[in-house]
Amino acid sequence: MAAPVLLSKEMKLTHQQLHLLFKIGVWSKGIDGALEAIAGFALLFTSPASLRHLIDWLTQGELQEDPTDFIGNHLVDFFHQLSFSTKHFVSAYLLVYGITKIGLAAGLLRGKLWAYPLALGVLGLFLCYQVYRFSHNHSMGLGFVSVLDLIVIVLIWRDYQYIKAKRLENDQSQPIKK
Repeated sequence: MAAPVLLSKEMKLTHQQLHLLFKIGVWSKGIDGALEAIAGFALLFTSPASLRHLIDWLTQGELQEDPTDFIGNHLVDFFHQLSFSTKHFVSAYLLVYGITKIGLAAGLLRGKLWAYPLALGVLGLFLCYQVYRFSHNHSMGLGFVSVLDLIVIVLIWRDYQYIKAKRLENDQSQPIKK
């Protein structure tokens, strides 16, 4: 039976349960990375005029129903002010971050030891950037995503500690070859 991991006085999770949460978090990062890479690639080959037209079409019904809709108005404003340089920056950001998350998720899910510190560093840097952005725009969505990212970082760290301890234990139990 696995030793329980204390989270609070009322709730205890075993390593297997934490590892399942780790896998769910890493899979979600991998899927999110794939979606970001697809969006970045699509954005790279879409003109700002086409994006404005798409956003106008998508928000038209909502803005007719509620002309003061917060999200609809912000989307329309953002895409109507979108320049080629901003579009290329966002596209490059999505591509790089998406491909990076796919690679890190693949390494973590395969149990590659190198992927753990790399994932902690990369996700930590992106989390710092998200917190910086949150301090300027106070976006609830960005705040929520940042909290989820922090949870995934903690789960990666815990899994890394467990795997290192297991490997050390296995190495010490191996007879020394002469």
